[in-house]
Amino acid sequence: MSQKDHTPTGRQIAAARALLAMGQATLAEAASISVPTLKRMEASVGAAAGMPNNVRAVVAALEAAGIEFIPENGGGAGVRLKADA
Repeated sequence: MSQKDHTPTGRQIAAARALLAMGQATLAEAASISVPTLKRMEASVGAAAGMPNNVRAVVAALEAAGIEFIPENGGGAGVRLKADA
């Protein structure tokens, strides 16, 4: 996913983190943001709320850990582990 094409939802971020069995503190550290910022992002209804640079940092950290974001395409937005992860 290119961040230009799709902003993930808060639920996608939370699901991605759960799929990796990654704690909020670990993801927040990897993205160089605070845990409260990540909590607000994950609690978002719809597109992940927050400063665009923070959302990009979280997405980049999750993608580096092996997550692929799936945009809404008629079947619903989602996340999955990359095949090579």
